[in-house]
Amino acid sequence: MAGAHRGNLAAVTATLIDGKALGAKVREEVAASVAELGHVGLATVLVGDDPASHIYIDLKQKAATEAGMDARDLKLPADMAEEELLETIAELNADDGIDGLLVQLPLPDHIDENRVIEAIDPAKDVDGIHPVNAGRLYLGRPTLVPGTPLGIMRMLDEYEIPLEGGHAVVVGRSAIVGKPVAHLLLQRNATVTICHSRTQELERHTLDADVLVAAVGRTHLVSADMVKVGATVIDVGMNRDDSTRKVLGDVDPAAMERAAYMTPVPGGVGPMTIAMVLQNAVTAARLRRPAVVATRKN
Repeated sequence: MAGAHRGNLAAVTATLIDGKALGAKVREEVAASVAELGHVGLATVLVGDDPASHIYIDLKQKAATEAGMDARDLKLPADMAEEELLETIAELNADDGIDGLLVQLPLPDHIDENRVIEAIDPAKDVDGIHPVNAGRLYLGRPTLVPGTPLGIMRMLDEYEIPLEGGHAVVVGRSAIVGKPVAHLLLQRNATVTICHSRTQELERHTLDADVLVAAVGRTHLVSADMVKVGATVIDVGMNRDDSTRKVLGDVDPAAMERAAYMTPVPGGVGPMTIAMVLQNAVTAARLRRPAVVATRKN
């Protein structure tokens, strides 16, 4: 990468990439877009009583309401039949007042997650996980992208981290973070290496990364001495320490003494994910109602 920190051999103290502040900025942009459009509807569906899922849904609902969206919150019983859930999704797909729809995962064991995801209208899939949207991302076409990868790219842009021609290493291969962020980085002309929890000699790859994205979900998988001096480190890990109840990342915080830029945990990627889901709802509304957008611009 062509950034000023490239090739710096001295130890550095990283600039923190503030996800809270940037997430707030994105939510303000979303609110302005909602006001321009006049209406944006976002429906969230939660099946069961998973405590973490309840927290995530409540945060999304609160953020959507604050942005002026028509936020609909469907909390359904854990023993709900799969067919009944599919009928509910079909009704939301057909509801013209709903621009964005997300079903909180994981679902109860008796429900086929893939079948549920594929039942969501791709045009309303604000989580960006429908196979149609994943395929469009693979092909480099405009589409709805999962919130975390979208948030990572917004962070890199906001802090003017150069990507073209540089080496980006993504540690993690999930369908909601690792794979999509790798494709987004490729689209920006970075050379991308994808690693994962079973990669041998992981440090051989991470030490060559100008941009390192760690998204495996394993506490401090990446130690400080595995980070290239002057690199940009995006830590997606959100791992709870059972003894201290603290949330820890996939990267040892000591890497701050080697990186040029680094996201904190918490307060880094997390706030961006919700903000970008809201941004996806606005994008979906614009794509679904282009005539309304054109009228309001004239």
